[in-house]
Amino acid sequence: MRLIFVRHGDPDYVKDCLTEKGQLQAKAAAKRLMAEGIEEIFSSPQGRAYQTAQAFSNASGIKKIQVLDFMKEIRFGPEEDLYNEYWSPWKGADRLVSEGQDLQNPLWKDFPLFKNNTARIDVDFIQAQADLWLESLGYKREGLYYRNLRADDSQQTIALFSHGGSSTAFLSRIFNLSFPFLCASMHIPHTGITVIRFDRTPGKLSIPVVELMNDGNHITSILPS
Repeated sequence: MRLIFVRHGDPDYVKDCLTEKGQLQAKAAAKRLMAEGIEEIFSSPQGRAYQTAQAFSNASGIKKIQVLDFMKEIRFGPEEDLYNEYWSPWKGADRLVSEGQDLQNPLWKDFPLFKNNTARIDVDFIQAQADLWLESLGYKREGLYYRNLRADDSQQTIALFSHGGSSTAFLSRIFNLSFPFLCASMHIPHTGITVIRFDRTPGKLSIPVVELMNDGNHITSILPS
């Protein structure tokens, strides 16, 4: 199975929709994705991701967009101070790097940045749900890796349109990398495309393979990112 992550286009966060620039980005991403042989479309329920998925649906003729509620964007900050940039996992991870902290510390959730941060709660939820969803697609988590439970070795390609935070949480789970490490090392551009391949051999236990990471050439060639 090939799983293609696509971040939403340039957003209006207040209205939860794409800007005019974001709509152009979504159309460019849709054109780029036509070469991937995508068979199914999944999306976060939030407008900016769903509209990006809709652009590909329109281009590909795949009418059905399946909504994954657990892939909505993460929150950050304590409940009483949501979205204060101080608590941003990305800016916070950069601060941890400047302090020389080990972002791969297995106890990263105990860092002051994350201990009372809603991001930690949302990351845990997304990762648990990601494993359940992958199992429904035929890949069951066993320890650190995934067992292919599918009956044959046919290759399926699906697209998942979501967000920077929720995609980072998902990827940190399947690659056994800490969430803050990926926040610091993997900045996903709007409509950035990441392609992950799960082994298609029935019964095999394996780690997913990265085919492509954070590809944004489809937007840099037509307008400023």
